[in-house]
Amino acid sequence: MARVFRRERIEVKTLDEVRAMRVAGIVVAECLAMLEQAAVPGRTTLDLDALAETFIRDHGGRPSFVEVPGYRHTLCTSVNDEIVHGIPGKRVLHSGDVVSIDCGAIVEGWHGDAAISVIVGGHEAGRPEDVALVEATEESLWAGIAALTVGRGLYAVGAAVEDSITKARAKDGYKYGIVEDYVGHGIGREMHMEPNVPNYRVRGKGPIVRNASTVAIEPMVTLGDQANRVLDDEWTVVTLDGSRAAHWEHTVAAHAGGLWVLTALDGGVGRLGARISPL
Repeated sequence: MARVFRRERIEVKTLDEVRAMRVAGIVVAECLAMLEQAAVPGRTTLDLDALAETFIRDHGGRPSFVEVPGYRHTLCTSVNDEIVHGIPGKRVLHSGDVVSIDCGAIVEGWHGDAAISVIVGGHEAGRPEDVALVEATEESLWAGIAALTVGRGLYAVGAAVEDSITKARAKDGYKYGIVEDYVGHGIGREMHMEPNVPNYRVRGKGPIVRNASTVAIEPMVTLGDQANRVLDDEWTVVTLDGSRAAHWEHTVAAHAGGLWVLTALDGGVGRLGARISPL
C-alpha cells in the first residue's frame, strides 16, 4: 500500500464545458500525432518544442506549460532515463532512444494535457525491453481510464494501473517500477487541479467520481527501480539506477453515459469501444 492522500474534491463541469475541453484536447492530440512522426534521428528536443509551439498557435491555442512559473517551453521531452519534465534543448535524438513527449494546450480558457512515449526510428529500432516498456505503460494507461466510472471511487484508477503493470511484469519478464512521486491530476480551466490521481493502489476509495468530472491520468513506469531524483535544472526527473522510463497520459471526462477521452483523436473508442460516449 502506498501513501494516503489528503481529502480532495473533484470539480464538476457542465456538459458544454466538457465539450469546450474537447476542442483543446483535439489540438493536443493532433500535435502529438505530428510530433510522433517528427521524432526522428538527428532532430533535437528543441526542434520538437518549436514544432509544437507553432502547431498549437496555428490551431487557435496557446501552450500550457509556458504558463507554469519558471518554465518556458511548450513541451516536456524526457529521453531514456528521464522520467518526466525533461527540458527541450540541444540534445540530439538517436535511433533507439525512448522519448516521452508531454504536451498541453489552452483553447478558450480550457486545458488539454496528454503524453506519449516514442521509440526514435520506430519499434524496429528499439531494444526489446524498451518496446515492451512503452507498450506496457500505454496499456496501463488504458486500464486506468477504463476504471474511471461515475459513482465509483477515484482510486480505482490507480489500482487498475498497478494491476495492469503487475500482469505485464509476469508476461514480459521485466521488473517495471511504477513511479510514485508523480501522479495525475484534475484539469479544467487550470492545468493542475485537485484531485491527485495516483497510478498505484492506495488506501480507501478516494473522492467519488461525479457526472462530468475531468481528470488527467498519467502512469510513469521504469524498467528498473522507480526511485528517482531531480537534476540540477530543477525540472528533469531521472531514475536513480539509470533504467529507462516511459510516460503516457490522457485527459478524460467521465459522465453518466460513459467516458470520453478528450485528448484521443477517436475519443478513445478504438481502445475502449462501447465504454466511450462522446457528449
